[in-house]
Amino acid sequence: MARTKLEIIIKDTHRGLWYEDGVLIKVLEAGRYEIPDNKGVWGRKGPQVDVSLVDMRERDLTIKGQEILTADKVALRVSIIVQFRVVDPKLALHAVEKYEERLYSDVQLAARRSLATMTLEEILTNRNRLSEDILSDVKGAAAGYGVTIQRADVKDLVFPGNLQEIMNKVLIAERMSQVQLVEARTKANVQNIEMQGRAETQRMEAEASANAERLAAQSQAEVLRLQTEAEIKRLQERERSAQAYTKHPALLRMLELETLRELSSNANARIYIGFDKHLADDKTKD
Repeated sequence: MARTKLEIIIKDTHRGLWYEDGVLIKVLEAGRYEIPDNKGVWGRKGPQVDVSLVDMRERDLTIKGQEILTADKVALRVSIIVQFRVVDPKLALHAVEKYEERLYSDVQLAARRSLATMTLEEILTNRNRLSEDILSDVKGAAAGYGVTIQRADVKDLVFPGNLQEIMNKVLIAERMSQVQLVEARTKANVQNIEMQGRAETQRMEAEASANAERLAAQSQAEVLRLQTEAEIKRLQERERSAQAYTKHPALLRMLELETLRELSSNANARIYIGFDKHLADDKTKD
């Protein structure tokens, strides 16, 4: 008599653990599998086969409303959301009784240990530290039962009623302080820009004045140079004329005659001739 068989289909989101008579034989990947019943041939029984499914998808686990004392003895109610997934189905079912409950308690205890070392101010200003502490504390332990944690974040953080009012006032004061700080910085920046602008203007004016003085000095030096060159040329011309008159006295006589002619054309011109010398010579002869 042939043994009847059952079929089981494992989706890609799950894995199956194949047990025969309570002993784990293999881990099943996604696919279709035949499971024989335990009725054997000629009255002999086959092994009892069981398949346990394990969900391998990423899931969320919420640790709700845990009342925890901070390092400065403030009671807070904290809710934490953890994202995790099973990476080793064998460990998930064999290492602990219920891996989700174990993960819940591990994260809960890790959050208590972390918050117990933090003051209220540290919790408010650095929530990421709590997530980092939980991951650091639980990641290794969770890996021991086949689970990996992607992230652990503070979902809710509830303060006592009177503390909430105080915190609101503190937050308002901090915001006002930040506004005043921004205004002071803006004013200081504006003053700094104005001072830089004035300094730059003075620098440019000084440069312009220095350039003008330099140009004026250069112009004056150029004028003096040209005047000197002109004077030198005039002296050189006179020297050449004197040399020419010395070599050619007739040229000097011609210049005298030309000068006399020009003077004769001017009614106001006066010519003085040295008669006194001639008169003195005549008287001496007498």
